[in-house]
Amino acid sequence: MRLLTAPTPNGWKVSIMIEELREAGYSFSDLEVKMVDLFKGEQFEPSFMDVCPNQKIPALTDNGFNIMESCAILQYLAEKYPSPLLPSELQAKFEVMQWVYWQAANVGPVFGNKLSYTRYMNDIEPAAKAHPLERFAKEAQRLMGVFSRHLEGRSYVCGEQFTIADVALYPWVRGWKWSKVPIPDFPYLEDWVDRVRARPGVGRGLGYGVPESEIDQWSESRKASVASTGGAMAATENLDRNPMSSAGKPSD
Repeated sequence: MRLLTAPTPNGWKVSIMIEELREAGYSFSDLEVKMVDLFKGEQFEPSFMDVCPNQKIPALTDNGFNIMESCAILQYLAEKYPSPLLPSELQAKFEVMQWVYWQAANVGPVFGNKLSYTRYMNDIEPAAKAHPLERFAKEAQRLMGVFSRHLEGRSYVCGEQFTIADVALYPWVRGWKWSKVPIPDFPYLEDWVDRVRARPGVGRGLGYGVPESEIDQWSESRKASVASTGGAMAATENLDRNPMSSAGKPSD
């Protein structure tokens, strides 16, 4: 099994999942982890696109089978390695999966855009950013209101059992300070973030591609570096990286 990943919220979903499955008793002794340098554009290289045509991390290869999209990888691993992370009973399973899909369709895109307009998008004039920034900020707050109401009376997303719904949501919500989404305005969210972070598997999963000393608090130099290189990655010119262009032509 080979994981192509990077230290981003979507990348951490899968590394946390692997470490939580290790907590459940699976060894992953054959796992190879390849860190993809997004700032150098390695996700646009033909060898990466052979595994993930969408040019995004994470991607997983398992016995010759390639799978992309972080939430699809979560479900694949959960079904290949049965554990309480995903119930087998149909309705209990989809109680979990609806929140995984909610994350993929709502929290990820909204928080990602809020982050980009807040910290990156250096090639856009402030006046041009004002409307989308307001729109994504309001929607992020609405989503956290939905999540907060749901968490009332629950330790985890689906009750007292930690599941892949928590795995999917946690890496995005934990970065609320960096994306400037004020989760302390909502009850239950900070407690949930702290509860999930305290899990050993989660701590190890967050360490993929990040020095241990910076898992919970980036250094000022890392913040500056990410802000600078993140701006380059978020530049609109990168939307021109068509996988069928000469620069991104798939390998034979």
